[in-house]
Amino acid sequence: MVSGFVTLIIFILALSVMIIVHELGHFIAARWAGIEVEEFGLGLPSVKLATLFTWKGTEFTIHALPLGGFIRPKGENDPNVPGGLASASPWKRLVVLFAGPLMNLITAVIVFSFLVASEGVPVPGSIKIDAITENSPAEIAGMETGDVLLAINGERVSEVESAIALIQANLDKPVELLIDRNGEEIMITATPLSSRLKSEGALGVGLTYPTRPATFYESVSSGVMITGLQAATIVYLPIALIQGVIAPEDARIIGFKGIFDMFDVAVEEDLSSRQEAVTAPAGASSSRPTNWTLNLIGVLSISLGVMNLLPIPALDGGRILFTLPEILFKKRVPMEWENRVNGIAMLLLIGLLLFVNVMDFVNPAQIPRP
Repeated sequence: MVSGFVTLIIFILALSVMIIVHELGHFIAARWAGIEVEEFGLGLPSVKLATLFTWKGTEFTIHALPLGGFIRPKGENDPNVPGGLASASPWKRLVVLFAGPLMNLITAVIVFSFLVASEGVPVPGSIKIDAITENSPAEIAGMETGDVLLAINGERVSEVESAIALIQANLDKPVELLIDRNGEEIMITATPLSSRLKSEGALGVGLTYPTRPATFYESVSSGVMITGLQAATIVYLPIALIQGVIAPEDARIIGFKGIFDMFDVAVEEDLSSRQEAVTAPAGASSSRPTNWTLNLIGVLSISLGVMNLLPIPALDGGRILFTLPEILFKKRVPMEWENRVNGIAMLLLIGLLLFVNVMDFVNPAQIPRP
């Protein structure tokens, strides 16, 4: 069992880095646009503990609440301040506002590219037993991780989907599994059970394809593709709820406790898989160490980027929305209107955040295990 303190440290570090990366995007874009940034703070805006250093007019500080960070551009909400954000051209403001979410999406691309590079590219044509659950029919029958599944009841299989279909077609019946184990073909008889949960699998095995090392291009292109698909899924989520494709309980918003619980499951799974790999007897095949924590960081980075681009006042997307009339019609929305709308929206968002975090304790989300 992983210590809650270890998970807490990883949780704080991961969220802090994601938020700081977001703010770094705003900072770099502001410097590029010639907009002065008065402060780059580490931690939530609160009691300032110390000034670390000052660089080109920007004071780098550390604050009492150690979660995330923020920047304070000069003249953020006052167009009368020269050299400030609000007085910059709409195109420059657009770049500064978009840069934060973009940095989160770039972070996700880097994370998923690294995962693809470390895990390799699947090679269809044979099926590998990647994992076996404890006390499952597969374990009882003597199957081992690393085995290659060649045939089921005499029928050759080379695709995961067809193997699953054959197993499902023989529930509660003994099936003969032809296995290749270290170059030796052996026959194993196991009984897939209909009584097992769908998440457990009738046999209790994880089926995958063997992998080969990924090229640099494959790693990066896969990272971009995974990030794009995840972002599209988040955008599609409200439509899926309306269409009834996803149940409301499967798409609830979670707060800090819910995210912490997700990290708790992911960290425990990653550490357990590494301990199993270390303690496995010499020569024995073992499942590959998992990277669920890193995968979760990638998913959360995408969520942070996409959510901030939604056209909701007070978020980057809402502020971007206010720049569009000036770009399209050469007429700026009065700053006092924009500030008032953003202020009200911020209060509503804080209220929603409080409600979501309270509900995390009142009705905790059920976090599925990887």
